[in-house]
Amino acid sequence: MTEQSAARKTDSMSATWSPTSLDDAQAAVRAVYGLNGVVKRLSSERDETFLFTATDGTAFILKIANPAEDPATLDFQDGALLHLQVAAPGVPVPRLLPTLEGKPCHTLFTSEGPRIMRLLTFLHGELQYRTPASEAQSRNVGRALAELGLGLENYAGRPPEGKLMWDISHTLDLAAVIDHVAPERRAQVDAVLAEFESALPAIAAIRRRQIIHNDFNPHNILLDPAEPTRVVGIIDFGDMVYAPVVNDLAVALSYHLATDNWAARISAFLEGYQSARALEEAEIELLPLLTRARLAMSIIIAEWRSAHFPENRDYIMRNHATAWRGLQNTADLTAAGLRRLVPNLSEA
Repeated sequence: MTEQSAARKTDSMSATWSPTSLDDAQAAVRAVYGLNGVVKRLSSERDETFLFTATDGTAFILKIANPAEDPATLDFQDGALLHLQVAAPGVPVPRLLPTLEGKPCHTLFTSEGPRIMRLLTFLHGELQYRTPASEAQSRNVGRALAELGLGLENYAGRPPEGKLMWDISHTLDLAAVIDHVAPERRAQVDAVLAEFESALPAIAAIRRRQIIHNDFNPHNILLDPAEPTRVVGIIDFGDMVYAPVVNDLAVALSYHLATDNWAARISAFLEGYQSARALEEAEIELLPLLTRARLAMSIIIAEWRSAHFPENRDYIMRNHATAWRGLQNTADLTAAGLRRLVPNLSEA
């Protein structure tokens, strides 16, 4: 979500619009892409998302952005997918289907304003959160993140102006809405923000920065149903930012911490990651804090947004309980603790 501040009233996640009818969606695909088929609406918070099945059985994902979405943001996302298609063809991400005019997207003009439509290949697989977790799975998912990061390393695109609320680099902006956090969680969340503020000089000195996925979580990772340790898809590039490489790892780790065996799972994840891309010493030192920051962000944003949009509370709060448990599990995690979990962490 692109924000000038955490309290901005109108953005692409809070904007409302009239839903596109299934008939109109099918007609649009036929006119713009020359494909006949049927559409099925899928759940989505920021845009309209459909499963489009062509008459020959080929499946696609149809996305129709809401009128408040910045076209430059979608151009940035499209550019990343096109870059990966050339720079890292082995990384399993959706491919943009060109329009009949050979363009990556098409603008629909509606009474509520222009809405950008895109059609992407459908990646067959099971979402990670629906599969049995294992250390082998965590190891392969960690390697997949490293390979994705390497693929994006030289992507020259830059996000539009403004701040993304889910960017760890801007954790302290959430102090503006922290009053929405329940009293029983407030002290621990406050402590993370204070720790983050104290570490600002070290964070500013991090050397490796690039475009990162920034939302590498079990809802955006697809696994082979027959072999649920094998990654077959990475989706949802809507939260990409230019940030320290280690932030991507912190986001991913934050989703591995709400289980009794969290230490073994993050150990496997880090082993997988470093098998493709080594971490630098400064990144290792800051990784526990950055992971806690992401968990604190999840708690603050969920409680703030659910208070403002109670009708969508179930969706907004879907990761809240796991974020809170993860924060409790890792309240005392340090870089030395990470090195004990992965003894050769800084030697890859």
